[in-house]
Amino acid sequence: MNIFYTLDILGTVAFAISGTLAAMHKRLDLFGVFIIAFVTAVGGGTLRDILIDRTLVSWMQDLNYVYAIIIATIFAIIIRKKIAYLRTSLFLFDTIGLGIFTIIGAEIGIQQELHPVITIILGTLTATFGGVLRDILCNEIPVIFKKEIYAMACIAGAITFIILSNLEINTNTNHIITILIVIVIRLIAIKFKLSLPTLIIENKS
Repeated sequence: MNIFYTLDILGTVAFAISGTLAAMHKRLDLFGVFIIAFVTAVGGGTLRDILIDRTLVSWMQDLNYVYAIIIATIFAIIIRKKIAYLRTSLFLFDTIGLGIFTIIGAEIGIQQELHPVITIILGTLTATFGGVLRDILCNEIPVIFKKEIYAMACIAGAITFIILSNLEINTNTNHIITILIVIVIRLIAIKFKLSLPTLIIENKS
């Protein structure tokens, strides 16, 4: 099992837990929880695979992804009473998933010899689209569309990954640095309440 595959599974687990926590916060039934967990975990990867014209998306070819989602969901359900703050845990797992899936998308973009700009977009979509689907299904405005710094962290991570790849930095070191970049940016943004400006149309009536 190579590091790329391991990271993909870990990202899937992190986002599955994120989806499970979001669904439980909305008091969905067991079926709803599993659906939200599944969509959150594979939504970004599915869009990525469709965009690069893969014959079958990753989770349809490898049931380990499905097993990982099921196990992660059951685990989150079992320990739900031991999680003091669902929103804090949701943020943690969502941020970890962001970092990992940014790498996965960017690395696939490099393997496909796509333009760096397209590679950055692919990494960002892979990391954020599952969360977009999760929030929409949970009747929330997706975090990516709010003023909170979310996609920008992924963009910074993808740029870092491409630069370090061009510098031929050790792959494992590159992975660690990129994940930390995404996580640190998210943590700093939340800690100091940093955000992008919000555009408002004033009503002059």
